[in-house]
Amino acid sequence: MLAQAEVISLQAARIAELSALVETQAASITRLERRVAELEDKLGKPPKTPDNSSIPPSAGQKPNLPERQRKDRKGRPGVTRALAADPDQVVEALATQCPNCAAALSQDDQRKVHAYDHIEIPPIKPVTTRVHLHSGVCPCCEATFTAPVPEGMEPGSPFGPGIQALLIHLHVTQAISFERLKEIMKTVFGLDISEGAVANILQRALKPMLEAVEEIGEEVRRAEVIASDETSARVCGRKHWQWVMHTTTAIYHIIADTRAARIITDFLGGARPKVWVADRYGAQNGHGEQRQVCLAHLLRDAQYAIDSGDMMFAPGFKALLKRACNIGKRRDRLKNTTLAQYLARLERQLTGLMKLAVPHKQGQKLMRAIKRCRTDLFVFMTRRDVPYTNNGSERALRMSVIFRKVTGCFRSTWGSQFYAATVSVIATAKLHGKTALQAIVDVISQRRAPTLAA
Repeated sequence: MLAQAEVISLQAARIAELSALVETQAASITRLERRVAELEDKLGKPPKTPDNSSIPPSAGQKPNLPERQRKDRKGRPGVTRALAADPDQVVEALATQCPNCAAALSQDDQRKVHAYDHIEIPPIKPVTTRVHLHSGVCPCCEATFTAPVPEGMEPGSPFGPGIQALLIHLHVTQAISFERLKEIMKTVFGLDISEGAVANILQRALKPMLEAVEEIGEEVRRAEVIASDETSARVCGRKHWQWVMHTTTAIYHIIADTRAARIITDFLGGARPKVWVADRYGAQNGHGEQRQVCLAHLLRDAQYAIDSGDMMFAPGFKALLKRACNIGKRRDRLKNTTLAQYLARLERQLTGLMKLAVPHKQGQKLMRAIKRCRTDLFVFMTRRDVPYTNNGSERALRMSVIFRKVTGCFRSTWGSQFYAATVSVIATAKLHGKTALQAIVDVISQRRAPTLAA
């Protein structure tokens, strides 16, 4: 009896083990079938390219150019560099004797036959000023005194604002690392400076940069039309997002650890512009009284639907968007009544397209997306200060994308804050006709901020 009970127990355990194995395998089969269905669905879709998606041009496949037979081209007159209007010095090349008979020659015997400029950069050497600070006792009142420090030569860092601004400029706009900055300063400018000193210069510049960027933020918040976009960033090995909010007079950057809408909400601080220009990302919605979506993004979405096989809705919608963009390009030359007529025509055509029975899946998906943002398509037709694409935001982020690709990531939180603030200062200064170097010098010297430039 005991042996039979043991056999029954072993059989039950074996059955339980087999049942658990079957359940595990069934779950694995279900998961694999779902994965196969997803892959089969993707297999029928066209690849994402810069022409039909938001993939950057640098990530697209670049085909080889076909071999072409060069045709002979008509020549044209040569062009030479114009002579400098105010040369630093003039050298009169005069002959002292005749090269044939060695007779003495004077200036009266010669005439100028040719003039050209020779341009050279002299050796660059830093100027070091030793400051001897004196103190003493007044012979009249017997009080102890110390001589005032020369302006701009306060004790502390030995490097003046010109050197500091140059280092910041090269690091931020040219994405040059601290190690390479050290080498450049040594070989080009003859200045020994350590990587730690470069980091200290940037860290000291953080406070005035943050003060300047607050003023830039206020300028953006006061605007009626604000455009925005975001791109990824890396800070201390973790994924962050660099946001840009800009107007025609100011550009504000911020790097945060989230892509949520609260970044924009916190930045606006209760302000609500008339129009918010952005793509269709959900976090970009609801920040203005109206929203103008980027038609360039929609053109690429329509092209993707066409590449997927939709020949019903996407082609007509793409043609409609192209027509709208062409109107936007020349709206400055059009009257308000003409724009109103064009808008009514676009709306009628879009209404007709939305009534189509679209059989293709990608066409249906695009139509559903357009239904959700239909009122955001043609805001620029009634407001001339609203762009019809968000290319301005993408251009504002382009320098940061290059910086990210070159440097990889920010290795400190203050470094990301400093970069965002400095990029804001530089970009805003350019809108006011100032160079990046001028803007940096003004800020670290506690002069006027870029938005108040004359």
